[in-house]
Order: sequence, then structure tokens, then C-alpha cells
Amino acid sequence: MAGRDLRTLFSSNDRSIAASEAFTNRQAQWQAVTAGLAEHIRHVTRADFDVEDLEAPRHNILVFHGVGGIGKSTLSRKIEASLARSEHRPAQWESPSHPEEQTLPVRIDLSRAAGMDFERVILTIRLAVAALGRPLPAFDLALRRYWEHNHPGESIEDYLRRGGLLSRFSAAAALPQQMQSALSDVAQALLLPGTVGSALGHGAGALIKALRERRQSVRALAGCSRLADLLEAEPDLEALSFYPHLLAWDLAQIPVGKSALPVILLDTFEDTGDRTHRDFERLLQRTVWLMPNAFFVVTGRNRLQWGETSLEGQVDWTGPHAWPGLAADTAHVGRAISGRQVLIGDFSPEDCEDYLVRRLSRDGQPLIDEPVRRIITERSHGLPLYLDLSVMRYLELRRGGRQPQVTDFDHDFPALIARTLSDLTADERHVLRSVSLLSAFSVPLATQAAGMDHDAPALRLTERPFIRESSSGVWPFHVHDLIRSAIRNADDSSDDRWSEQDWRRAAQRAFHALESQWRQDLRHDRAVLVGCLQQGLLLARDFRLDLGWLADAAFQYVGDSVWEPLALPAADATSSGGLQTSADALVETLSAIARRQHEHRERTSSRLSAVLASELLPDDLVELATYYLAKAQRDLGLTDDSRRGMQRVASAGGRLSSAARRGLAHLSRLSGDFPTAVEAAGRLGWEGRHHRVLGDVWWVQGDMERAVAAYLAGRSEAEEHGVVGETAMVQAHLAFAVSFSDQLRADDELDLAERLLSHLSLRSSEMTARIAVLVRDAGFAADLPGRAAVLLAEIGVSGIAYAAAKLQLALCFHHAVLDAQDGLATAITRLRELTQSGDYAYYVDIAHFMAGLPLPEHTARARWIDGEQQTRERWRHLVTTRRDQLATAR
Repeated sequence: MAGRDLRTLFSSNDRSIAASEAFTNRQAQWQAVTAGLAEHIRHVTRADFDVEDLEAPRHNILVFHGVGGIGKSTLSRKIEASLARSEHRPAQWESPSHPEEQTLPVRIDLSRAAGMDFERVILTIRLAVAALGRPLPAFDLALRRYWEHNHPGESIEDYLRRGGLLSRFSAAAALPQQMQSALSDVAQALLLPGTVGSALGHGAGALIKALRERRQSVRALAGCSRLADLLEAEPDLEALSFYPHLLAWDLAQIPVGKSALPVILLDTFEDTGDRTHRDFERLLQRTVWLMPNAFFVVTGRNRLQWGETSLEGQVDWTGPHAWPGLAADTAHVGRAISGRQVLIGDFSPEDCEDYLVRRLSRDGQPLIDEPVRRIITERSHGLPLYLDLSVMRYLELRRGGRQPQVTDFDHDFPALIARTLSDLTADERHVLRSVSLLSAFSVPLATQAAGMDHDAPALRLTERPFIRESSSGVWPFHVHDLIRSAIRNADDSSDDRWSEQDWRRAAQRAFHALESQWRQDLRHDRAVLVGCLQQGLLLARDFRLDLGWLADAAFQYVGDSVWEPLALPAADATSSGGLQTSADALVETLSAIARRQHEHRERTSSRLSAVLASELLPDDLVELATYYLAKAQRDLGLTDDSRRGMQRVASAGGRLSSAARRGLAHLSRLSGDFPTAVEAAGRLGWEGRHHRVLGDVWWVQGDMERAVAAYLAGRSEAEEHGVVGETAMVQAHLAFAVSFSDQLRADDELDLAERLLSHLSLRSSEMTARIAVLVRDAGFAADLPGRAAVLLAEIGVSGIAYAAAKLQLALCFHHAVLDAQDGLATAITRLRELTQSGDYAYYVDIAHFMAGLPLPEHTARARWIDGEQQTRERWRHLVTTRRDQLATAR
């Protein structure tokens, strides 16, 4: 049910606006309540349930916790109303399994603003159960004795009336009469003169003596084994905190059918104190423990820690045996939510839309138009407080005389900071601001980023509901996206707010902490490298830091030849104002290098050219951009430009000089100068991937045996060095070579290539492996030309020119095997068009060798290693061997 939202109503003079306090879904939480209640009712109605058992584990509590503004108090109020009257239950909430009259809900607001102390908590519970209309003598005797000792001259009725409690409960007026009745009965049973005062004053000793002697006259109370001890104890606050045991006993004496289960909702639990001063929390915990026949629903920002043994000594009952439902999941100690601790999640986009539609309306139509609702929903990350603040901002803008626009809600609210920081210690606030600079963190990383020498503040922070945990990724924790944005960007008016220099110093600490994480990773985990690189690049870019260790990390990133994309916000800086810092330039360089596996090579070339033109990269990183620009140019068929770039990098003698010399060897191979390529390979070594260079030369000679041997050596070397990208790349080339000569072995090699490539992002190697499949099937698969056409279209999107020529060569092999002269002529013509620049022109020669055709006159001759005739014979032999296999298969 949605009531009138008075704060919104009084924010506008426009009386046509309907302002409703919208309540949205929370169906899962309601199901948790009804399931918990059903289980609890079954437990307390069992024959062996003993309300005085103080050792049995407690299952009478359910905790909802979540970040400030997530809607916990709204949920608490709605649960109370739904349990009290079915007509107040939202339509989407199912009916509970128990009848309405079997529960007696009472919500207690523990917020500081409500001024609730423990004495008022106990009185509120007693007033709620007054609705049962039954005497509760054990509790009332103890309470009256406590009251007369601590409030001399003031009646409970006057106190309740003055505090506003009498008006809250319809049956509250009966409380004084119920208490009077209980005390009069005791006085009469003991034959004491006078009434209430004498019974609890001078006659207290007589009552205690009678209870201990278990006299027949007080048999109604004698069954409460601990009443005498509590009446004998000093009637102070400590004693009051044990009186709920008496109340539970009294409730247990009410006959079935005339009783009801108290459901006590304790809201805003975080305001009971901080985690170093738990006095109020200890008193409340006693209440929960000593009333095992009541059901408690706690809502607050933080999960309850009662199920942890580390709390021993701070509250009375701790550990997983005492509170099985509150114990942390051992798989995620300190964070995971067990069955009785439920993290209230963010609204779904649909819930946000529903909230905004119903919150403000005019003539039955939403006041906030759809584009504005959509941007508010996107910015909110599902946080109800943000939705509420945006509604108020919408009304504020309307008061200014204009219709709010989408751009008005690219906004961070300082109120989010105030709500988030309100119950954090100074150290926790410091750590929170520090980790807001990071997209993910661990406790050690948070401690180092905060510049602290102890983990305790970071550990406490990870237990807060705005810190989310994920089992995937390098670091398990991250700050709620909206909270992180607010802390980073909104105006912070708190007393300990940070200056610009504070933020810069924190960024430097976080930057160096990431460096430590990366350099100390002895396993050289790729995920650690990428995680540190991503976060470090953002810090360097946002705070204009010197690149420092990022250069080393960047070279390791490219050296692994894996190419998973770097998820960097606004990585393409050239599209949003241009490059301004060296960090901008490095971000753009690495993004272009990684994205080249998914973008046309012309796009890669354009981006890297822009980086080099900016002159923002330091010299060692200039070679990085130059080298990959040259690779892109080679793929695009811009051989002369590629050669000049490779020569510059090779001459510089830097970290990529061996790779650039390999690039020059490839360019020699492209032009058909195979002896030069072989000679260059002899000087490359592992860093220049010499075996792969040789394999690439040998297969075009038709010498598949030597090509396969070279690729195998290259794969072994890559495995020894742990470079998975190179391993997969060489395996794809190996499978391609094997596919010409050994179909059965090709199946295994292609399977291995697919497995190695499946978790990487190596577009060109994937193309090589897919072309290898066509080569393996050449002659046997009637649909091969159609499959080739599909693959050719994908190659066109990538801009990898050589792959198209390689694919066309595979088609020539297929037609040559089938002796399909028309298809072969068409394929050779297309191949000649693809290689007219001179690069890979020898593919046309190989096609003629395959078909046993003479070379056309005036054809530029390649420099074959063993001469043209022997090369021709090898390629023709591959074709005739495949024909024989085809004939045998038929």
C-alpha cells in the first residue's frame, strides 16, 4: 500500500501532483520472513520445546542488512503492516501459511532520532503483548519492582502517556489494570496487607521466600524457576535485561488458541552503537536469547556478528553453535550470507521504473517522462535512496521554472556520502575513500592503498553492506558502484573530507600498491597482470601520474600474446577530446593493440598513428606503438610502410627489436625472398620466434615435413617459456601445415588448436585454424566453396589481407584435387587479384604447381629454397596423394 509522501507533497505548489510513498516489490524478503516464521512456529509448538532452556541454539531471528538508503526501514514497516492486517499486504506478496491472528507484530525504531533506549524497548514489547488481554504476572512483578526503584513517584501509566507509547497501542490502556491484577493476586495469595506497594516493597522478601519454598499459595508463579533470583537481584538496568525471560515464560503459560507469536521488528540496528562499544547491543541480544518463543526481524546496515566466536566477551552468546543461522559461510568467511542473514540487494531496472512511475503522477500519468526516468534508473545502480533524491531534485528543478532534462541527472548527491559514512570509524572512512580509487581490492591491497600498517579497518570495512564480494576476478571486494561514484565525485561536506592533495596522495599510494601486487606475483598470473594494469592505467590517467612501472607491465602484456581486451572506461580518448597525457597515450595504445583482434586493421592503424603523432609516449613505449602499427600495415598490405616501421624498431635495439627483426623476415617471405627469410631466422633466437619463422617459410615450399618439425619445436619452446599465446599461435600454424599432408593427424592438431585458442583472443590465428579445416576437407567436402565464402566475409571485416589470400589458396587446392578446371581458373584469377601488390604473389605460382600448370609468362619469380622444380613437385605430390585418398574412400 502506498501512502501520501508528505515531504514530496510539500515540495511543490502544484496540487495536481499526486505524491505517493511508493513501495516496490521486495518479494524475496517477504518470502524469507514467511518461511522463517513458519519454521519458528513449528519449532515452538513441538512437545519438547522448553522456553526455559538457556543452552539450546537459537533460530528465532532473521536479519536484513544493506547499504543506507536501500529501503530497509520501508521494508520493516511493510512487514509489520502486512502481518497485522492482510489488506495492508502488497498484492505481489503471498499469504503466509499461518493465520493472521497467530502473530503479534511490533516494530521498534532503534535510530538515534527516535530516542529509543533499552527501557523503552522493554516497555514497547510489553505494551504490544497487552493486546492478548492476559495477565503476565512473573514479568509484571519484576517490572513493577524495577519501576518503583528507578522511577520513584512516577507511575508507569504517566510515563507511557508522556512518552507517547500509550497512544501507539490500542490495548495499552489495559496494561496498568493487567499489572494491578497480577500484583493484587500475589498480595492476596501471601495474605499481605495493602495492595501493590506492600507486595513489592516490604513484602518482596515474603514473596521470594514463598517462591523458593514452592508454596501452594503461589503455585501459579512457582513454575518459573528463575523468578525468585530475579526478584532478589538489585533492580537495575542489568537485571531489567534479564526480565524478557520472565515475559517469555508468561507467554508460554497462555493456553493454545488464546496466545499469539510476538514478531518483534528491530529497525536501524546500526544505531545501537559502534563495534567497539556494544553495551546496548548486548542488552538487545539478551532479549532475543531469553525470548526463544518470540520471532525477531532485525534490519540494519550491517550483518549481525553474533555467530562469530571472535565476539566472545563482548556479548553473552556467540559462535555458530549459539546462532547457527547467523554464522558466516565457511566458503566466504566474513562476507557470505547464511540463511538467516539476508543482504538486501539493489532494485532491478524494472523496480526502479515502477518506483519512479508511481512516486509522482498527474491525472494518473507519470510526472517524470520516460527519458528522464531511464537516465535516473541507469545512474541509480538500483539504490532506492538515489531514486528518492532524484525525485526531490526533479521537483526542485521544476520550482526553478523549467522542465527537467536528461542532462540534469548526470549528478552525484552529497547525501549519499553522509549516509555511507555516518556509522564508520575514522579509520574505516579513510580506507573507504582510498579503495574508492580502485575498481576492486583485497584486504592487503586496501591496507597498503590507505597507507596503514594494520588490517583491522580494512577487515571491518569489508563487512559493510556497500562492499560487495565476488568470487571471480583477482580481488574479491568492490565498493557499490553508486557509492563509489558519489565518494569520488560528489561534494563532500564531512568534517574529515579530503582535499585535492589528499586524493592525489591516495592515488599515488594505490598506484604503488598495485605495483607491489604485480611485482610480488611469483606465479606471473596473467589475471593479476591485467588487473594491475587496468587499475594502474586508470589511476595514472585520472591523476596524471608518471607511468613508472606501467611500461614494464605493458611489455609483459603484449609479450604474452594473449590479447584479452583491457576494460578501460573511455579508453578511446581520441573520440572524446584527444590525448592529453602519457597515460592517455598508453591507454589508447594498449586498447588499440588488444582491440585489433576485433576491429578492422585500418582502425588499428588509425589509432596507433594518432598516438605516435601526439608525441606523448616515452621513447621505450614509442617502439611499442611503432611495432604494432607496422604489423597492422603489413596485414593491410602496406608493405613499404610496414618495413620502414620494423626497421626503426629493430635499429633502436629496444625490447621489441627481436620481434621487429622477425617482422622484417616475414616481409622478406611476403615478397618471395625465402633465402633471406631463412638467413634472418637463424639470427632471431627464441625472442624472435625463429622456429615459427622457419615453419612459415617451409610450408610454402611444399615441404610439410620440415614445416611441421619447425612448428613443433616452436610450440615446445613456447610451452617451456609459459607463453600461452605463442603456443596457441604456433599450434594453429602447425595444424594448417599438417592439414595438407595428413588428414587423420590434422583432426588431432585442429582439436588442440581449438582448445588452446578458446580462452584467448587471437583473431588471425583463429582464421588460420579455420582455413586449416578447409584444407583438411579439400576434395572431400562438396560444400567447401560455400563454407569458404562465409569465412571470406568474416575475413573482410577483420581487414587481415593475407588471410583472404591464404583462404583462396586453400580453394585452389580443393579444385586441383577434384581437377575442377573451371573452379580452379576462377580461384586463380581471384588469387591473382588479391596478390597484385606483390605480397604473397607466389601463392599464384603454388596454385599452378598444385594443378600441374605452367607458370604464365612474365611472372615475377620467387626465390625458392630448393628451386622452382622441386617446389613444384612437392605441391603436385600433395594434390595427387589427396586424389588417391579420395579415390580409395569412394
